[in-house]
Amino acid sequence: MHLAGCSRDCLLKRTSQLSRLSGSKASTHSLPNSRQTQKQHGRHQPLQVSAGFASIAGVLFVSVLPFATVQSLASSGLGKKLQTDLERAKPKMEKEERERRKIEAQARSQSMWFGAERPKWLGPLNHDYPNHLRGEAPADYGYDVLSLGTEPDAFARNFELELLHSRWAMLGAFGALLPEVLQYTGLFNFAEPRWWNVGYTKLRGEDLNYLGLGGFRIAGNQGIAIIAICQVVLMFGPEYARSCGTAALEPLGVYLPGTQNYPGGIFDPLGLSKDPYSIEDLKVKEMKNGRLAMVAWLGFFIQAAVTQKGPVENLLDFIHDPAHNNVLKYLRQ
Repeated sequence: MHLAGCSRDCLLKRTSQLSRLSGSKASTHSLPNSRQTQKQHGRHQPLQVSAGFASIAGVLFVSVLPFATVQSLASSGLGKKLQTDLERAKPKMEKEERERRKIEAQARSQSMWFGAERPKWLGPLNHDYPNHLRGEAPADYGYDVLSLGTEPDAFARNFELELLHSRWAMLGAFGALLPEVLQYTGLFNFAEPRWWNVGYTKLRGEDLNYLGLGGFRIAGNQGIAIIAICQVVLMFGPEYARSCGTAALEPLGVYLPGTQNYPGGIFDPLGLSKDPYSIEDLKVKEMKNGRLAMVAWLGFFIQAAVTQKGPVENLLDFIHDPAHNNVLKYLRQ
């Protein structure tokens, strides 16, 4: 097995070195936790929940700046000119988009993942699948045991929510795995690489710098309350734009040719939607990987609660001794 360019023996050797440095006796793969880090520095920091007025004002200013900049640009003379230019070009772009959607509909009709003959969740077994699931949406396997999508509006809303959670789950899974991988390979040294213990480490007063680099931070040295406020402010702009739909950026002269779930345009920097046939298959793959990521997060939660370790550490423990480091070990406890 290779992880970030390092073999299994290399990872196990690196893990043993980290364990000896941290003084852990519980496992040969234990990462240094926040308490051990504090002991090494010879300090016990109090819980840090809030920050001073100057820090709060600074972080809020940075958080509000993108939204305020967009609003100012839309109201400026340049913004008015961009809107005028867009209105002139918009009829042509809308016509092109209507033609494109016809091709996409044709692509779905030819794809094995759409329509009545698409794969079902029970495979070849006979089953009376819901009539409202006709294979029109990506990754529709005819599964709706609770009848949550019988109404078209409810189906569209639930599909949007599932897609949003799928994308967040994939991003979150990557964010949970990456710090541990970087820690084990020795590329970076984090105050706390385990995703589930980062909040507690922050409450203990640690500076959580991005990639463990001092100075490379926005709110890493702030209290957890101001970080939470910062996140709320930062998410207000994107959520407001999402609620407005594809027309949200038109005041800036930006036309989004797609739908709310798949806007395209500047949200497709790699140009993956240029091929109508491949993009329909990519939509199915995105949903399938997103559902897998959501299930993975369920596993992350259970592993953290039972083993109090990160997912990468659990994986390396299992590889080191699969006969003993498995679910049966914890069921017997």
